[in-house]
Amino acid sequence: MSFPGRLSRYLAITTFFLVTGALAAETEFELLEVEKPRILEKAASYLDEKPVTVTASLAERSEGGPHDFYSEGDYWWPDPENPDGPYVRRDGMTNPDNFVAHRRAMVRLSEIVGTLVSAWIATGEDRYADRANDHLQAWFVDEETRMNPSLLYGQAIKGKVTGRSIGIIDTIHLAEVARGAKILGEAGALPAEDFLAVKAWFSDYLDWLTTHPYGTREQHHPNNHGVCWSMQAGAFAVLVGRTDVLDWIRNQFKTVYLQEMMAEDGEFPKELARTKPYGYSLFVLDAMAMVAQIASTSDDNLWTYALPDGRGMAMGLEFLFPYVQDKSAWPFGEDVLYWDEWPVRHPSMLFGGLQLDRPEYIDSWQSLEADPTTPEVIRNLPIRHPLLWVDSP
Repeated sequence: MSFPGRLSRYLAITTFFLVTGALAAETEFELLEVEKPRILEKAASYLDEKPVTVTASLAERSEGGPHDFYSEGDYWWPDPENPDGPYVRRDGMTNPDNFVAHRRAMVRLSEIVGTLVSAWIATGEDRYADRANDHLQAWFVDEETRMNPSLLYGQAIKGKVTGRSIGIIDTIHLAEVARGAKILGEAGALPAEDFLAVKAWFSDYLDWLTTHPYGTREQHHPNNHGVCWSMQAGAFAVLVGRTDVLDWIRNQFKTVYLQEMMAEDGEFPKELARTKPYGYSLFVLDAMAMVAQIASTSDDNLWTYALPDGRGMAMGLEFLFPYVQDKSAWPFGEDVLYWDEWPVRHPSMLFGGLQLDRPEYIDSWQSLEADPTTPEVIRNLPIRHPLLWVDSP
């Protein structure tokens, strides 16, 4: 298929015309123009990067096999009173001795695939799609290197559990991978057989997420974990055609995320109660924004939906935006870690600005760091390639 034929619908939707009421003037915002220079610079460096999957690093403390993803609970530490016994929890304080190789390999996958697919969108050059496919095949198809489509050993705790339901949050970085595969596959930029094999892996993983006790427990978790389940499951459902999952997510967004989790002024009290209230508030709003971006339809727009008292995405953004603009005004105390690293280019600001006609949100997004380097910040920013998401499914 020719470049114009494959890309016309993607390039067409990267230009937005917004009218600012205050200025009474038309403001043109071209996402492709903003993103293209940084995307192409990064993509050039990724063309020679080889796939690195879970099989590249042996997790000696894991109860699983070489194809099983493994991670350890962030806030769990040796007990000073019983150093050889079960770990104890220190909220907000990450243990630097945890096994993180699989988590970092998955973040690397999302960064490389997200960038290469964005570069393909920007240029139509097959070399970007071909290299992205190398990583997709290694992670999800090749019998020697693929990851098992389950998460039985995520966020284990020494002396307590070999894995937990909340470990599922580690795979939020597969959301952009699934989206990238969808874009390339449906445009004919991947071999049909390869695309089907990748879809089969995500179908199997989504089945696991919706049936295994770990998956269903995380699915109903009443804080950022539940929202992140919906964000990633929604991306997988769009890829494999699971409309039943998307229906469930839309209902959960309205009846739980807004009705039970959001306060009447737009804040999320459970996130504010953490030792990193600013970072967690940004994180959950980003996840909410992506659920709205992924699961909305023309007949059921989660961006504009609101409860009778006004709680909705607009209210959530209005609550947090002033503190994105001026963090010093944040009234809930500084985060115990990474306070200086936030905010960055949060997808909630970009997509909220586009969907709700708020150019000031877009201006704020453009003014912030696009490519943070702190691993923990990157980990909590799973959506870093907006060109993948501007064309709603």
